Amino acid sequence: MKELGIEGAWVDTPEVFTDHRGRFHEWFRVDRFQDSTGQALRLAQANCSRSVRGTLRGIHYASVPPGQAKYVTCVSGAVLDVVVDIRTGSPTFGQWEAVRLDDTTHRCVYLAEGLGHAFMALEDNSTVVYLCSQGYAPQREYGINPLDPALAIAWPQDEAPRISDKDASAPTLEEAERRGLLPSFAECARYRRTLREELTPLG
Repeated sequence: MKELGIEGAWVDTPEVFTDHRGRFHEWFRVDRFQDSTGQALRLAQANCSRSVRGTLRGIHYASVPPGQAKYVTCVSGAVLDVVVDIRTGSPTFGQWEAVRLDDTTHRCVYLAEGLGHAFMALEDNSTVVYLCSQGYAPQREYGINPLDPALAIAWPQDEAPRISDKDASAPTLEEAERRGLLPSFAECARYRRTLREELTPLG
């Protein structure tokens, strides 16, 4: 796993084995994950979404603690997956990184608690699956408008994004900060330290 420029986000590019029967790869390995992140991934929920081309989902996040860490991959089609640093006090606050996830490279993205997540489908029937550290809890789920001009995320421009009413009406990052809706970098760091302390060595 390789850490991205935003602290708390990694990309994993697995080795893919191919022969006349098809392909095989390991899309999650607990030892590789723990060696890279220094913590365990609590598995509370697994999600699957299928989207037509141009569908834009996010930017979603949950209040910390406990937040919701995600381990994301695309099993069919292709998406542009985006991690956004929405943690107040972070040295990369307001910055984002994009990784193409598809059914050829089988890359995975991990984002720790407190980071924002969004993606746009680049093909019809793009299917994304992700492991979540916490279950869905509406009372602590929030969103940032993915078209916030201040964030200026470089979404593909070949067609108008298909976006839900909820995501379209979400506040900008500045509005969310003003309303006290964002997690803090310090609080996220404290929570992740507790997860590291709970880590049981493998083997």
